[in-house]
Amino acid sequence: MSGSEDRTVRIWEVESRKQIGEPLAGHNDYVTSVAFSPDGSRIVSGSLDQTVRIWDPENGKQVGKPLTGHDHYVTSVASPDGTRIVSGSEDNTIRIWGAESGKHIGEPLTSHDDYVTSVAFSPSDTRIVSGSNDKTVRIWDAKNGKQIGKPLTGHNSYVTSVAFSPDGTRIVSGSWDKTVRIWDSEIGKQIEGPLTGHDHVTSVAFSPDGTRVVSGSWDKVVGIYNAQSGNQGGEPLTDYGNYFRSVAFSADNRIINVTVSKQWRLADDGWLLDTHFGHRLLWVPVPMRRNFLYPITKVIISNHGYTQLSIDGCWLGTHWKNCHNAKQ
Repeated sequence: MSGSEDRTVRIWEVESRKQIGEPLAGHNDYVTSVAFSPDGSRIVSGSLDQTVRIWDPENGKQVGKPLTGHDHYVTSVASPDGTRIVSGSEDNTIRIWGAESGKHIGEPLTSHDDYVTSVAFSPSDTRIVSGSNDKTVRIWDAKNGKQIGKPLTGHNSYVTSVAFSPDGTRIVSGSWDKTVRIWDSEIGKQIEGPLTGHDHVTSVAFSPDGTRVVSGSWDKVVGIYNAQSGNQGGEPLTDYGNYFRSVAFSADNRIINVTVSKQWRLADDGWLLDTHFGHRLLWVPVPMRRNFLYPITKVIISNHGYTQLSIDGCWLGTHWKNCHNAKQ
């Protein structure tokens, strides 16, 4: 299953790598996160259109109305049992929804001081973990919405991805500070890390047996670590053409990776935005937008030509300082 900048969700057959059925269409902006319910009967998706949507994978139809309430991009969604959904957003909140009613359960969870980038349920469905641009990882009681303990601190930049271990005793987090950290979910203390060797980390996951951690990064490398010792578990996986947005394990402990080949979008106000965090990169003048070649556009046929942009050599995020030459 995949969500895309083309505003659709698609289901794929793993062995043949062919698409199953038609794209699930309904979102009005990029799809940022997708998840199956455990029994496979529902798909949940989050989008830059600020909505969460539920789909029936059998007929490809949307189930009920969009779940609305977030007032900024939805960045991450998860469903532990098919009856509840958790979503994180750039409005700095986390919301829990009833899948059948489409209504909020309780009040939004509001302790984060910046964008919420990643959310996940514990295997027992009793806790939620979240990561944020405020550099913290937080654990929540899924029933009453209260934060459990203090924020988990240690990262020096945006936390981009969080996940529980299969037994729920540990949490893994990845960050733009180029590290992966493993935490004890009961006492809220870091037990492994920082695991280094990456550029900006964009995604992390535990293996189904809990013995390994996998991470993806802007350096176009997949790192594999021993979850107990923190040592690298073999050579990193390389030779990929672009940075990783998401990495995951299959049920038999094989690694599956999903890459994103484009790193920007053009907003309606003319700002070029980083697709991962929505940061402004540059402003495109009005005359240049008419025949602008977007990442998902293959070709434009026009008497006036077109404008094509590449930021492959652009320093993004904290790397901007590398553009400065002190000798000049």
